[in-house]
Amino acid sequence: MGDRFVVVPVDGGGDAAEHSGSVVAQTTRLTGGDGGEEEPEVEEDPVFEPQDPNVAVPILKYNREPNKYGDGVPKENSPFINNTDNDKSNSYDGTNMALFEEEMDSNPMVSSLLDKLANYTNLTQGAQEHEEADDDEGSKKKAVKSPQMGTFMGVYLPCLQNILGVILFLRLTWIVGTAGILESLAIVGLCCSCTMLTAISMSAIATNGVVPAGGSYYMISRSLGPEFGGAVGLCFYLGTTFAGSMYILGTIEILLTYIVPKAAIFVAEKKEDEGEALLNNMRVYGTCCLTLMSVVVFVGVKYVNKLALVFLACVILSILAIYAGVIKTIFEPPDFPVCMLGNRTLQNQNFDKCLKVDTIGNLTTTTQLYKLFCNGPESNATCNEYFLNNNVTQIQGIPGLISGVISENMWSEYGPLGMLVENKKLSSVGGSDPTQDIYLPYVVNDIASFFTLLVGIYFPSVTGIMAGSNRSGDLRDAQRSIPVGTILAIFTTSIIYFTCVVLFGACIEGVLLRDKFGDSVKGNLVIGTLSWPSPWVIVIGSFFSCCGAGLQSLTGAPRLLQAIARDGIVPFLQVFGHGKANGEPTWALLLTGAICEIGILIASLDAVAPILSMFFLMCYLFVNLACALQTLLRTPNWRPRFKYYHWALSFLGMSLCLALMFISSWYYAIVAMVIAGCIYKYIEYRGAEKEWGDGIRGLSLNAARFALIRLEEAPPHTKNWRPQCLVLLNLDSDQAVKHPRLLSFTSQLKAGKGLTIVGNVLEGTFLTKDAEAKKAEQNIKSSMTAERTKGFCHVVVSSNLRDGVSHLIQSAGLGGMKHNTVLMAWPGTWKQSNDTQSWKNFIETIRETTSAHQALLVAKNVDSFPTNQERLGEGTIDVWWVVHDGGLLMLLPFLLRQHKVWRKCKMRIFTVAQMDDNSIQMKKDLQTFLYHLRLNAEVEVVEMHDNDISAFTYEKTLVMEQRSQMLKQMQLSKTEREREAQLIHDRNTASHSMNDKSETLPDRVHMTWTKEKLFTERNRNRECNSNLAMRDLFNMKPEWGSLNQTNVRRMHTAIKLNEVVVNKSQGAHLVLLNMPGPPKNRGGDENYMEFLEVLLEGLNRVLLVRGGGREVITIYS
Repeated sequence: MGDRFVVVPVDGGGDAAEHSGSVVAQTTRLTGGDGGEEEPEVEEDPVFEPQDPNVAVPILKYNREPNKYGDGVPKENSPFINNTDNDKSNSYDGTNMALFEEEMDSNPMVSSLLDKLANYTNLTQGAQEHEEADDDEGSKKKAVKSPQMGTFMGVYLPCLQNILGVILFLRLTWIVGTAGILESLAIVGLCCSCTMLTAISMSAIATNGVVPAGGSYYMISRSLGPEFGGAVGLCFYLGTTFAGSMYILGTIEILLTYIVPKAAIFVAEKKEDEGEALLNNMRVYGTCCLTLMSVVVFVGVKYVNKLALVFLACVILSILAIYAGVIKTIFEPPDFPVCMLGNRTLQNQNFDKCLKVDTIGNLTTTTQLYKLFCNGPESNATCNEYFLNNNVTQIQGIPGLISGVISENMWSEYGPLGMLVENKKLSSVGGSDPTQDIYLPYVVNDIASFFTLLVGIYFPSVTGIMAGSNRSGDLRDAQRSIPVGTILAIFTTSIIYFTCVVLFGACIEGVLLRDKFGDSVKGNLVIGTLSWPSPWVIVIGSFFSCCGAGLQSLTGAPRLLQAIARDGIVPFLQVFGHGKANGEPTWALLLTGAICEIGILIASLDAVAPILSMFFLMCYLFVNLACALQTLLRTPNWRPRFKYYHWALSFLGMSLCLALMFISSWYYAIVAMVIAGCIYKYIEYRGAEKEWGDGIRGLSLNAARFALIRLEEAPPHTKNWRPQCLVLLNLDSDQAVKHPRLLSFTSQLKAGKGLTIVGNVLEGTFLTKDAEAKKAEQNIKSSMTAERTKGFCHVVVSSNLRDGVSHLIQSAGLGGMKHNTVLMAWPGTWKQSNDTQSWKNFIETIRETTSAHQALLVAKNVDSFPTNQERLGEGTIDVWWVVHDGGLLMLLPFLLRQHKVWRKCKMRIFTVAQMDDNSIQMKKDLQTFLYHLRLNAEVEVVEMHDNDISAFTYEKTLVMEQRSQMLKQMQLSKTEREREAQLIHDRNTASHSMNDKSETLPDRVHMTWTKEKLFTERNRNRECNSNLAMRDLFNMKPEWGSLNQTNVRRMHTAIKLNEVVVNKSQGAHLVLLNMPGPPKNRGGDENYMEFLEVLLEGLNRVLLVRGGGREVITIYS
């Protein structure tokens, strides 16, 4: 605020002294100190009076100068323009609105809002603020005056100046002569229709709010998002830069061809070398001209702006001279004879008279023309056969408007490189050697000509329609002036082009129209021969016009690049956002000069024009797309003041731009699209994320809504099933992610496909934990970016972790786009006495996912999992398929091996056979099943024999139960402890009495993988010798007899299965194992954790998998 408001002393009077106390108090609150921080508020004292009533009282005045710091980009998410945080600290005194006084900082009074909008001044853009910085060196800046430019001076004339230019003066006559009047009208009509439709779309966008510096780049980026904005903005920058090259080449062509031809450094000794010599001269002089113009722009850009009216006057005077010359041809056509040999046009720069022999008195002598076609001046010299067979005649190059030549110029005269320019109505006798014609002074085509080439060459003559939107800061009423001025300028220039095409075809002989450089009229500019009062009016006017256009391109292009760099969407361009102390874009100017030099080295105006046509057409295409998109989406903020637009017109303009790109040059069009696509992808992956409320974001929302509604219709088919993950992360006390490798594993499993939701729960209330939740979300997003995990972050604040996780499992996702798999890390600290809740929450999460019919993946030792940068060598992913719960165990290794981290790993599948199973047949069946699943894996069937329960198992179970009782007792009160002790004593007594019965203990323990085997196990008769063995075992340690036999059997299973898995898979890169479910009786939860710990003991990387109750893999196509 300190830069926007200044304290201005006012001579104290009665009124000033009377209110000085309140003024000083308000000043203190509003200015907020030097650094923008809030100062302690000064209490307002109603009886405060200054000691000296004559002392000047400071008052607050709004300063409309640009902020000295930063890039001055307005905060677009605020209703205020150029809003700053300190602007919100408005003082409020009064009782009428006391109900709202606590919210005044964030929700200001309507009167305050209107006052800010009324005081807003959109500063002059472009180079004008830099001029003022130069003028104000060391002195106090003066307030910038309000913009006063109207439609005519602010939009109409700048657009005219930018549209009319080098192509009109140097190439339009050649286009008319080559394409004919009808096809030339088609070319002009196509290009002018394209720009008119684009102007309508641009008017709608430009009147939908304030357009700050950046012009077309700003409009596209804010309408289509940073990716499209950056890509098209850089294309528009390249187009503007190559336009500078084209104008400089036009300047040099006029200089060397029409003003001072003798200044050429490279002179062709042979006619066939003239083209190459001209290009080399263009390169040398063009480089010098570019250097000079760059220095002028760097040193004195204000002089460029001040000369703009001079350059505009040159353009207007030149066009008026053309129309005046056309009118004069009706009464007195100018005398510009064209010398013809037969029907061929001759270059008459090297001879004075259009005669073979000349009679001076009684003496007949050969002419200079004779010497050009013969090997000597003698009358008996050997001459070119065509020269001998045909007569030399003269025709008028400009027969006049009413001569009827228009009928001859209606049709096209395309031809290849080197084709002779001929007049078909004149007689001609053949006999020449075509291979020798290139060495003779004929006028020939310097390039191959065809319709599409002419479109690409002509299109730059209709560009420049953005000049008005780029100057929106200078306009009194930009939202009215931009549409009216731009459309009127396009309409005016279109009329000029259409009339010029018809008038050129009606006034000028066809062979002269096709003579690009005016060689047949002694090197005069063809359009200059038509002008009145002198050809030099056009020559000088077009020379200064091209100079001015080149200077303006070199002025505008660096500022456009600076605007893109300051937006921060393209990281490698940030250096070009800096400049001199006054903001002059020095580095951007250097880059612009370097790119411009590329166009200069091409050296041909006809070759450079299609290049910049591509970039401008791409820019116009996206302007039309932006308007159409905003119109169809009907976003609430789309309220343009310009009402004469329609989405169909925008789509027509977009289609026309695309068609013109490929008509002009299909390979240039592809190159331009590839450049834009590369920039788009670069910004998407590496650029800064910007939220500009763009149309692409709105389109994405509509597409997402449509897709979600379609997904809601039915659950996904098994063939479309893929793990849509909810990743439960843990954070430390600093809100940092504890296990970032879990995110790495997620990205390896997903490979960017499907849904990923990363969730976390904070304990507390949302009102008190809001800041921590935002910090946690930011940290998680940073970790996701670092681990290349694409997905969404969801931080929930809940009164306890258990409820928070439950809420995430139930409500994460939207519609049909919900998670079907939960991924979490193994609670490694569950055995610690101070962390009893971790394993309880873990088991409850398992139960919740099972109840929700969701799959569960638990990663043990997750910190040892590979990062995305690692590449695992030859190794295996081992799958232990113990029970079938939908085939998720089969699918996960396949998905992992799609990622480059696991690509070299082989898949092995182990399954368990028991005594009653045929292991050989099981292996064959499993191989067949995998073949139908199209999975490549090694298969191995592991036989697990029935063994007696070992003493180690009983000891392990005993330790587990004793620890479980200890944990329970630590959480009970004294009375509850006594009651629990009694219950334990009763249960132990009952267990001892049960040992005397014959059915107490089974003879052997089966691993019950199916219901049938479970029933067989329960109904099996116990043998007497087994009971005797058990009694002997219990006699060794009597306390074993009190153990829960279900726990003993489960511990036995865990130990035996662990032995097998460790034996087979200890060296595997990853082990996937069926996760047994928690007990239905919650009293055994702590024992369940111990079972899992024993099951996984000795294994490095383990992924426990629990299916969601549905098939996720199928053999069918």
